[in-house]
Amino acid sequence: MDRILAISCFLLALVIVLVAFPEGATAVLVLTACSVIAVAIIRHSTEDDGFLQRIFIIGLLLRIAFGTIIHVFDLRDFLGSDALLYDELGSRLAGVWAGNILPNADYLTQRATEMTGPGWGMNYVVGFIYSIVGRNILAAQFFCAVIGAAIAPMVYYCTYKIFGNRKVGSNAAWIVAVFPAFIIWTSQLLKDGLVIFLLVLSMFAVLQLLEKLNYKVVGLLIFSLFGLVTLRFYIAYIVAIAILGSFLIAHNNSIQSIFRRVTALVIITLGLAYLGIFSTAEEDINKYGNLERIQISREYLASASQSGYVEDDSDVTTVGGAILALPIGFIYLILAPFPWEVSNFRQLITLPEVLLWWAMMPLLISGLWYTIKHRLRKAIGVLLFTLMLSIGYSLFQGNVGTAYRQRAQIQVFLFIFISVGWTLRQEKKENQKLAKSLRQQKIRQRLQAKT
Repeated sequence: MDRILAISCFLLALVIVLVAFPEGATAVLVLTACSVIAVAIIRHSTEDDGFLQRIFIIGLLLRIAFGTIIHVFDLRDFLGSDALLYDELGSRLAGVWAGNILPNADYLTQRATEMTGPGWGMNYVVGFIYSIVGRNILAAQFFCAVIGAAIAPMVYYCTYKIFGNRKVGSNAAWIVAVFPAFIIWTSQLLKDGLVIFLLVLSMFAVLQLLEKLNYKVVGLLIFSLFGLVTLRFYIAYIVAIAILGSFLIAHNNSIQSIFRRVTALVIITLGLAYLGIFSTAEEDINKYGNLERIQISREYLASASQSGYVEDDSDVTTVGGAILALPIGFIYLILAPFPWEVSNFRQLITLPEVLLWWAMMPLLISGLWYTIKHRLRKAIGVLLFTLMLSIGYSLFQGNVGTAYRQRAQIQVFLFIFISVGWTLRQEKKENQKLAKSLRQQKIRQRLQAKT
């Protein structure tokens, strides 16, 4: 298996260099450096037999292959046009740092240097990469692919912390590694993969801190929250609420445990304040976080796409209107696109995956029920975040395309519960098989006794 993966990595790297020369050669060097660091961290963090390394490499190969196809056939405008904007803004930011462009040269340059507004951190990530290797969208894309592939091992760690079951963790990791939507959104120069990785990293850090106060883990959590604020600020605040809920409803309420949680919260708060997050947060919330702004966004998303599903009389600027809009928004967020509403080729190619996702719903319900019944205190952070983000996106989104894309940020945790449901089903089958075998054995023993 390891030999096959090594050969696959070499062949794919060779193909990339040949079909995308010269930027492909530089991109492969960036990919190699990032991958070596990721594998080293995985090796240091686990004592398994290389299972997580293999999952990471397989997930990475899928993302790199798909990303290369997008690059060679120029499909970014079709699958993720945001990448072209990040490429331009990152290039301008690198130019400003190098002294080649004035910070106020034009609107795009000013936007690239801003440290407020949605997704400004992505400009700095791309600008940092371009400052080292020059403008190379494929290199930046491969960096995002490495982060996207690293989500699967992080999901394993998070799942194992909650359930203490390696089978559940490995199943969840495999789903995240190979599920089509995750490959699509984490193989491109998009912030989706970085956001999802930071989400899982945040939840893992919280689970660690509930067991033991570790200042390195506190630093990791501060880094994750800071990264989320720079990429998708409203998610960071939802994560913060989930963290607070986890600390308040922790399974251990001894004096030492309470002191540990309070200390962690104080350090996190001071760390975020030092980074200037709260002043930035106030500005972003005032500008983007009101119901009127959400309503405008919903109407724009619905009108800008043929797949809009916002009703003409739907209005979320009031609490009553938001409650009325919530059910239909939630249905589309979780289940869209529907086969009978397919209106373009992009929706058509997602149908096999959507049908597979629908087939997982019974497992999801079973896994959620088990988690609430037996692991509520440990999983409360994940459950709170998933619920709150689902409600937020149900109100905010206005068309099928954005709902399908943003669903991945929720799916990453829903796959954990699906894995629980799948494991429960497998164990039930094994128990039934064992019971049947025992009954047959007893029957044979009785027959032998009679003879």
